[in-house]
Amino acid sequence: MKRSILFSVLLLAVLLQGHAQYDVAFTHFWMMEPQFNPAAAGSRPDLRVTGAYSNQFSGYTGSPRTMYIGADMPLWSRHHGGGIYFLNDDIGLFSHKRVAAEYALRFRFLGGQLGVGVQGEILNESFDGSKADVEDTSDPALPQSTVTGNKIDAAAGLYYSNEHFYAGVSSLHLTAPTVVLGERNEVAVKRSYYFTAGYNISLRNPLYTIHPCVRWMYDGVSDRTDIALRAQYSHETRMLFAGATYSPGNSAGLFVGGKWRGIVLSYSYEAYTGGVGLGNGAHELVLSYEMPLNMEKKGKNRHQSVRFL
Repeated sequence: MKRSILFSVLLLAVLLQGHAQYDVAFTHFWMMEPQFNPAAAGSRPDLRVTGAYSNQFSGYTGSPRTMYIGADMPLWSRHHGGGIYFLNDDIGLFSHKRVAAEYALRFRFLGGQLGVGVQGEILNESFDGSKADVEDTSDPALPQSTVTGNKIDAAAGLYYSNEHFYAGVSSLHLTAPTVVLGERNEVAVKRSYYFTAGYNISLRNPLYTIHPCVRWMYDGVSDRTDIALRAQYSHETRMLFAGATYSPGNSAGLFVGGKWRGIVLSYSYEAYTGGVGLGNGAHELVLSYEMPLNMEKKGKNRHQSVRFL
């Protein structure tokens, strides 16, 4: 039987409680929905380019470090959307990469828009055995150099939004691929499921809004829930926001950010609740650029997302 080379992850198992699932759980999930739901691609009337960097369990050797960059926009009309993204996730001696392309088709539904999205992607897994510090280097299951493997994968989702509310369901890794590394090792990727929802609460002063949102993810074995509450001030092209996040059994965090001339910058710190030191949490920085696009005549089928009202 083939044996998995997950021993370096096992060495970090105590630290990686919040990273136990294959997919990355970004703190700013409400800014990066196309990363886990292809139906959200192009849901806003803007060209949106987003980059994120996350350093989890900071201060520990081999701690997870994740980089994401993606872009999405409406295509030839607001009824079609597309997106692409690249993700690199390093954990110890493992490196996980994803390159994805997304397409979404939208319909008018119940006073809002319902999107159906699909995604095709390439998974790349690698393990640097040359850096492994083990006693028995003759074990044939342990590679002595870097081994890599690739697999084609797919995802699909639904995404509904109106002036005040949005919700989405999606599934990643529909093919549940097994990526073979070298001749003796493999990484089995579980199919995962997502649900997300958010609401826009208007206050008496129209410059201020409150945005609660939630995301739930499940891979058939374990699940994770992330809840975020954001208070936002908006005036013309400027915006400031701050809020808190909570993941039961995993972490609690704070974030602060703002928008100026289409550039959104936000920083968060997430402290783990599983006994890891307060100073060994997760730092995350997100930078996004938004440029409005005039895909249709003014006033025709006008729609606006509630995520950055």
